[in-house]
Amino acid sequence: MTTCLILDDFQDAALQFADWGRLAPRVAVEAIHDHIPDRDALVARIGEAEILVIMRERTPFPADLFARLPNLRLLVTSGPRNAAIDLAAAKAHGVTVCGTASHPAPPAELTWALILGLARHVAAENAALRANGPWQGSVGTDLAGARLGILGLGKIGAKVAQVARAFDMAVTAWSPNLTAERAAAAGVALAPSKEALFAQSDVVTLHLVLSATTRGLVGAEDLARMKPGAFLVNTSRAGLVDQAALVRALEAGRISAGLDVFEEEPLPADSPFRRLPNVLALPHLGYVTEANYRSYFTEAVEDIEAWLAGAPIRVLG
Repeated sequence: MTTCLILDDFQDAALQFADWGRLAPRVAVEAIHDHIPDRDALVARIGEAEILVIMRERTPFPADLFARLPNLRLLVTSGPRNAAIDLAAAKAHGVTVCGTASHPAPPAELTWALILGLARHVAAENAALRANGPWQGSVGTDLAGARLGILGLGKIGAKVAQVARAFDMAVTAWSPNLTAERAAAAGVALAPSKEALFAQSDVVTLHLVLSATTRGLVGAEDLARMKPGAFLVNTSRAGLVDQAALVRALEAGRISAGLDVFEEEPLPADSPFRRLPNVLALPHLGYVTEANYRSYFTEAVEDIEAWLAGAPIRVLG
C-alpha cells in the first residue's frame, strides 16, 4: 500500500476538510501535527512515504532534501505555487509536484484585521479589559481620510483596495509592472514611485509574490520615508522586506507593523517580533480559513487520484 503523509497539520484539520477515504485501500494517509525543523529527524519521519502533502512553505523542500527521500514520488502543495520547493531538483529526482487552488479573500480579510487592530489598539485594549486594567487606555487612529498605499495590486491587493474605499480612504498602488490603466481599473491611483508611496501613505500593505526580483524590495530607505505613526502591514511574504531594517525601524518607534509572515516559521521564541510593543503579530493565518482548507485538501485528494491514474493534474514547474 502506498503511504501518504500530510506535514505540518498544526490544527489537526487536514483530514476533516476532505474525503480522504476516496484513496482507500490504495493509499494509507496519516497527518503529522507537529513541525519538524531538524532535517535528520524530518527524513527519519517521512523517508518511507511515496506521497507527501505539504502546507504552503511550512516545510521547505530544497535539493538536498529530495536527495535524501528516494521513495518520494509525489509532492502536493497547497496553493498554485510554492517558492520553498526546488522544482528542478524535484524533476531530477523523479518527483511530480502538484498544487491546488487558493482563494484571495482570506488574506485580504486578515489584512484588514491587522489594519483595524493597529488603528484601534485592539490587542492591548482587550488585554487590559481582561486584566481589569485601564479603561480606555488608548486613542485610535482614524482611517477615514487617511491614505492607503498598496504594494502589489493583484487579486488580493485589489480586494484590499475595495474595502479601503468603503472606509473613505484615499488609495494608491505601486508595483514594478503596474500601469495607470490597471490601477484605474481597480479604482485606485498609481503612485508615481515606490518612494512616493512609502512617503505619502498612512498605511502601507504588501501584496506581491516573492521572487528573485521582489526579495528585499522594501529596504531601510523605504521604511525611513514612512510618516511617523504610519503602519506597515505584511500578509504576503516576509522576504519582501529587509527584516533587520524592519526590526531597527520598529525599535526606533516611528512606525508600527501588522505582521502575519516571518522568515522562520514557527517564529522563534526569542524573535523581537514577539516583544516589540508596536507590533501586532499573528502566526501566519492569512490563508487559514474553512474555504481555503476545503479547497486545499479536496484538491490534494484529486491530485493524488490523478497521479495514481497516471495523468497528474495541476503540475507545477
